[in-house]
Amino acid sequence: MTFNITVEPSGRTFTAEPDEAMLVAGIRQGIGLPYGCKDGACGSCKCRLLSGSVVHGVHQAKALSADEEAAGYVLTCCGVAHSDVVLESRQVTEAGAFPIKKMPVRVNSLERASHDVMVLNLQLPASDAFQYRAGQYVEFLLRDGDRRSYSMANAPHTQVDHPRMELHLRHMPGGKFTDHVFSTMKEKDILRIEGPYGSFFLREESNKPLVLLASGTGFAPIKALIEHMQFKNITRPATLYWGGRRPADLYQNAWIEARLADMPNLRYVPVVSDALPEDAWTGRTGFVHKAVLEDFPDLSGHQVYACGAPIVVESARAEYSTLAGLPSEEFFADSFTSAADTL
Repeated sequence: MTFNITVEPSGRTFTAEPDEAMLVAGIRQGIGLPYGCKDGACGSCKCRLLSGSVVHGVHQAKALSADEEAAGYVLTCCGVAHSDVVLESRQVTEAGAFPIKKMPVRVNSLERASHDVMVLNLQLPASDAFQYRAGQYVEFLLRDGDRRSYSMANAPHTQVDHPRMELHLRHMPGGKFTDHVFSTMKEKDILRIEGPYGSFFLREESNKPLVLLASGTGFAPIKALIEHMQFKNITRPATLYWGGRRPADLYQNAWIEARLADMPNLRYVPVVSDALPEDAWTGRTGFVHKAVLEDFPDLSGHQVYACGAPIVVESARAEYSTLAGLPSEEFFADSFTSAADTL
């Protein structure tokens, strides 16, 4: 027996098996519900249950609190339908979304961008086109069955002549995958990936000015968005806020400066939270999401695209709505949860 899942206001429908998470069922049938971690840790897939019965698997209270669940909200990543269900979710991708594929990739290069960030360049199979939207991510399939997720830092058009993928990886000491990347991985190694995943991409039908908010390696999907905007000649006003603890954490600052010369509608505000005297930092300081509020006390006419640490993304989501009037449906996010965040 299967259950029918209907998503309003789009009217898109799909079916779910009795023990299948609704998000998994939707992805399997090409219905792009919003999501991030897929592990009940980030809350990106949270939406309102209009009718039906849903039972949740393991998840964190920060992703869905008891009060939110009582108010009729569900997490589709770990919510299993126990009847036909109607959900309210405005971020549903169009029919014909790019297919999810598994494929081998070859390590082209490993470049240290800072003491704890590696830029990993991968060669994709020339015979098997990999389509994705700027802002989406892939999952590495590890030998023990675990997965690790990383966003593409290059826009799709950059791989037309040379099928490749650029990823930005922060070293998590003790991390199963990043310890390997920073110690024993070498050029020409073969890895396996699956994707594309994620509902983080530019809504091109809008003409609203953009706030691009990144913390740490959350810059990777933002970089892809900027490349895509430049390629498509999208001239909506955009302001990039990139935050790090120290200036060195803004590891591709020169790349951004080069873009500014060619993109007159793009502004850049780097923000450092823990600068030391030896950094000789003269720019903005403090929390990066707060810098946005200082410059844009009214966000009611904007779209915000936020990527990075969960605390930054969730603080921005809450404060931009309550303090600056940002409509909730105009906040798009990719929260970079680590394996530790899902425990």
